[in-house]
Amino acid sequence: MKSSEDMASRNQTVVTQFFFVAFSNILELRVSLFFLVLLLYLITMVGNVLIITITVVDPALQSPMYFFLRNLEFLEIGYTSSTIPKMLVNLFSEDKSISFLGCATQMYFFSFLGITECCLLAAMAYDCYMAICHPLRYTTMMIRGVCLQLSSVSWLIRVLVGVGQTTFIFPLPYCGPNSINHFFCDLPPLLKLACTDTYRNEIAVYTIAVTFIMVPFLLILVSYIRILSIPSAAGRSKTFSTCSSHLIVVTLFFGSGIVTYLRPKSSYSLGSDKLLSLFCSVVSPMLNPLIYSLRNKEVKEALRRVMARKIFI
Repeated sequence: MKSSEDMASRNQTVVTQFFFVAFSNILELRVSLFFLVLLLYLITMVGNVLIITITVVDPALQSPMYFFLRNLEFLEIGYTSSTIPKMLVNLFSEDKSISFLGCATQMYFFSFLGITECCLLAAMAYDCYMAICHPLRYTTMMIRGVCLQLSSVSWLIRVLVGVGQTTFIFPLPYCGPNSINHFFCDLPPLLKLACTDTYRNEIAVYTIAVTFIMVPFLLILVSYIRILSIPSAAGRSKTFSTCSSHLIVVTLFFGSGIVTYLRPKSSYSLGSDKLLSLFCSVVSPMLNPLIYSLRNKEVKEALRRVMARKIFI
């Protein structure tokens, strides 16, 4: 008969790797999903790189708005690449494992880049507010140094929060099971695998999510309330022509993020969580460069100029 010490030792076996649960056991479905996700991923990469290139090489796109846009597209590349390549490998591979350290790294970068994007979208809303509500002061207020500071703060805040958030999750004891019912290392499914009471950790993670999703969202909301309070119809028309792309991106990003991470715990469903996360990771980043290229007149004109130079060189 085994002693209680032996049983306790067995129950505290350290988990050194996790395994992702397959989307489906049907090969044809996995193949179809692989090519669909791969196509969306390639469109995302090409679109974001194209927007970055255009806003760098075209002299007409050197305003603060396009400085922030370059940062946003760079973020989207990293945000998508933190999860999708591993998912594509897992769709065909029999070995769907990820090391403990690899899981921590993936979760850190996914959350780090996601929260940085929240802060950056708030900085872009402030830029829109200054451009429309204070046009005479805009060139003196939104100088390059200020833009760099706003961008740096967005990155620095998330580096610090990312380290803190990860330390709330991975020091927990994981002693089995170690199957993650997801396609990447996300917070909710990982907390379910911890073999201890995670109430305090859930509160901490939820507090961080509320703070760094809702505070930037409220700042964006206040900025647009001030912008839309402009009495003239011409001013409101300028608002929508200048900031409509940003508004659509904000709606997509924050809408999917709030539904995914801030809805009541009782409404969580493993199937719906996967679909929502797939939308956040693939579809939303793919749409952003399309939105900015199709709805932004200056970007479309710059694209035509760049293409014309390439054709006639």
